[in-house]
Amino acid sequence: MVRRMLLRWSTGALLAIVCGPAASAQTPAEFYKGKNIEIQVNVSVGGGYDLYARMVARHMSRHIPGNPNVIVQNMPGGGGMRLANWLYNVAPKDGTVFGAVARAMAFEPLLGNAGAHYDGRRFNYIGSANDEVSVCIAWYTSGIKTFEDAQQKELVVGSGGTADDTYQYPALLNNMFGAKFKMVPGYPGGNDINLAVERGEVQGRCSIPWSTVKATRRNWLDEKKVNILMQYSLSKHPDLPNVPLVMDLAKTDEQRTILKLIFGRQVMGRPFAAPPGVPADRMAALRKAFMDTMADKDFLAEAEKAKFEITPVSGEKIESLVHEVYANTTPALAEKAGAAMK
Repeated sequence: MVRRMLLRWSTGALLAIVCGPAASAQTPAEFYKGKNIEIQVNVSVGGGYDLYARMVARHMSRHIPGNPNVIVQNMPGGGGMRLANWLYNVAPKDGTVFGAVARAMAFEPLLGNAGAHYDGRRFNYIGSANDEVSVCIAWYTSGIKTFEDAQQKELVVGSGGTADDTYQYPALLNNMFGAKFKMVPGYPGGNDINLAVERGEVQGRCSIPWSTVKATRRNWLDEKKVNILMQYSLSKHPDLPNVPLVMDLAKTDEQRTILKLIFGRQVMGRPFAAPPGVPADRMAALRKAFMDTMADKDFLAEAEKAKFEITPVSGEKIESLVHEVYANTTPALAEKAGAAMK
């Protein structure tokens, strides 16, 4: 008996010695060859995050060592919280899964969201296809033409959930600047909100990427079906010189600091992030593959045809921004910013 046990132990130890270094020395190309990579999207099919993710997936495989298949699946829910929590706590940490996550996701724990069961600093950020300016729009039949109108009269707007820009941005305008938006949460994705606006279920959407409007709802502009009340970012989009910028609403240094904390996320655009713990060489390969995709002529031709803006942001820049925001945000400021978006 003892002899058999020693034999088993010796055999196992020998296999570990022989196989261990080979496994640890496996290159990203060797690891990814013949595998599938999943991109999970935080919203339902057809919204801006989804369309960007599917376009990236169609081209990124060529640039990943080993050329794995890249497939897209959708995991909507909770304004992006469902996917963020799953990525952090459940998803494989081997580089075969990453997510198209909400740009607000990284800062939700900082701002006191009890549903955020993760540390935004520990995700592995891969990159974003664009930085982003979002806008607040009112349907033409609502009677709301300007932001000043929305400070006088209620506007019902669709929302994904309390952790989503479509809820937080109008809430901030209510709490800090006296607007009268009424948020209706529960829509699984941006495209669902857009359809709800067109059907008259709600009167507007108070955070939609400008690039999404141009790419998927150009008829809203051509047929003058929406009024643009506000744009959200740290600076104006060149297309929208006459639309008010949220930063210009600030009257005090504290208000400006809070707005910079909240709207700095726009620089992240539509970020892609992998779970913590992915081996460093695989993360480096994914980051390089992403940025190579952003310069791929076929990818850029498809983006141009679809009217999608491509202004890439590297994973390193996103990671640096997230760490900078965490480092510079005091608990008191975080509490005030969080309260402004409820």
